[in-house]
Amino acid sequence: MHALLISQDSDETAIISLVLQRAGLTVIRSRDLDHGLQSFPEQPAELVVLVTGDGPPISVVSRLRAQTEVPFLVITNRLEEVVHAVLLDAGVDLVISRPFSARLLIAQVRSLLRRAAGLPVFTLPTLNVADLLLDPATRTFRVGTQNPKRLTQLEFRLLYTLMIHQGQVVPTEVLVEQVWGYTGEGERDMVRGLVRRLRSKVEPEPHRPRYIITVPGIGYTFDPRS
Repeated sequence: MHALLISQDSDETAIISLVLQRAGLTVIRSRDLDHGLQSFPEQPAELVVLVTGDGPPISVVSRLRAQTEVPFLVITNRLEEVVHAVLLDAGVDLVISRPFSARLLIAQVRSLLRRAAGLPVFTLPTLNVADLLLDPATRTFRVGTQNPKRLTQLEFRLLYTLMIHQGQVVPTEVLVEQVWGYTGEGERDMVRGLVRRLRSKVEPEPHRPRYIITVPGIGYTFDPRS
């Protein structure tokens, strides 16, 4: 398995390369995104790590997401909450703030890769609630008579978790464990960003959600509303 590491600082590149290798990855190094993405068709990576000073611009996230859905991890200086949330909403899977723990980073990388590898979806039943049908075999959903739309691995895991607990409030901490694969608090922005991306695909009116309902201070519930 390969990781594409985009970093301009040689010392930090060396440290993070060692961390990724300890996580079981072969590291492809690049000093800029353009050069890194050029190698994707011939040598696709299972993880992209972008090391930056103040968080990547949204255009960078969008360009990467237009080419691949592999886990995208950003290591940066501590960001304001609103910037952190915007990055997650745009498609970053995990934002790590400096200073970071090498041991924890190894565990988080392994968790992202494990979840990105996917569930044995052929063993999961198709879910049909109200007028929303979720097909694990193709990782697609359909609302009513609309054409099926594809979900990313993380979006699928979130929607599946909520649908199998229809009508129940699933705490944010439980969603982190079920979707990303590790336990811990302080990840509300990460869940909020993924919920926004999922709503933009599933909800007819994302700002007036019909399916994925927020329960303030607790978590989310799948509770179809007419």
